[in-house]
Amino acid sequence: MQIDPAKTSQRNIYKILSGAIIPRPIAWVSSISDEGITNLAPFSFFNMVGDDPPHIMFSTVRTGDKNKDTLNNVLATKQFVVNLATEDLVEKMNDTSASLPPNESEFDFAGLTPAPSVFIKPPRVQESPVSMECELVHHYSLEGHQNGGATIMIGRVVMIHIDESILLDDFKINMETYKPVARLAGSNYAGLGEIFSIKRPI
Repeated sequence: MQIDPAKTSQRNIYKILSGAIIPRPIAWVSSISDEGITNLAPFSFFNMVGDDPPHIMFSTVRTGDKNKDTLNNVLATKQFVVNLATEDLVEKMNDTSASLPPNESEFDFAGLTPAPSVFIKPPRVQESPVSMECELVHHYSLEGHQNGGATIMIGRVVMIHIDESILLDDFKINMETYKPVARLAGSNYAGLGEIFSIKRPI
């Protein structure tokens, strides 16, 4: 079977991509408006794009040709925090995906604690074991869209907050105590499950 995206609805393309490209890490992005209202929302179009210097990216869809609060905030302030969600935080993370008015904070709605960042204004999620303060360096909105498209945000990591309980010697992460969650399709999420190793060829 062959599927031409130009001849297929955006809804069906989303189902194919989000079901096939799995598991996806989740960026739990905290931002702040010019008026000082904090925002927190999960995004599964997310990954690291470099480590020298460290940069990460996330993408926010524009359903109905409308910006999400996160996009408006980041474009206005040029700052955001990527927090990582774990198994014990997944319910609260899901709560922050609710559609709230711009003047309401998802921190309050989900019962989470905003903790001060070091170099930027948006707070981090105190309960998250890993938070990365980021400064926006580039953004790009996709063209030729059917329903609003998406905007890719690339940020330089200027500070990393990490809970020592998930840190091993030599800056390695302890997967047994970290327990991150990943996005699948629909309402499905996954833990790490079975882990296996393959050494790279010399």
